Amino acid sequence: MLETAAQWIAPAATMIAAMMTAANLGSRVTGWGFVVFSIGAIAWVAVALASGQQNLLLSNAFLLIVDLFGIWRWLGLRARYDKGAAAAERLSKHAEAPRLFQLSKIEGTAVKTGAGETIAKTVDAMVNCGDGSIAYLVVSKGGVGGAGETLHALGWGDVRVEDDAIVSEIDAAALEKHPALDPAHWPPTAEAAGAS
Repeated sequence: MLETAAQWIAPAATMIAAMMTAANLGSRVTGWGFVVFSIGAIAWVAVALASGQQNLLLSNAFLLIVDLFGIWRWLGLRARYDKGAAAAERLSKHAEAPRLFQLSKIEGTAVKTGAGETIAKTVDAMVNCGDGSIAYLVVSKGGVGGAGETLHALGWGDVRVEDDAIVSEIDAAALEKHPALDPAHWPPTAEAAGAS
């Protein structure tokens, strides 16, 4: 009975965990993905012990150690950093200092117009080495999971951060007029990308 349950739990947990971590939905989901990976590794160890498969046992015992490190990394360490960043963001709303936004959250953040229409999602930000300012954002429009998407650059002067969204000074039609970026060759400046 236990062996049969382990034979079903092991692959199911492994597949679910793989989807959770591959989706890159934030540190919390990734951390819980490692928890599910750990359940899968324990089930695989049980299958290996019941069937006498030494290689399956050794590989999943090692993977369990890796999974435990992943739990610590994403639900412990990263969660602590995210908590600190959230506190700084929250405090900056009420301080005389400029508003703050956690840069590690930039990937996947919605880009919206002032009216609230989502026109793209952020892919990355390019930072000037000299003064640390953001030169431009790379945003993705269309496609699914990166397939069929079009990348554009938005100059940092064309956007502002409001709560958990990037608000663009341009609308969807204006973004469409920006030249598409070559996914493998981003420009050195926003101007070279056709952004202001």
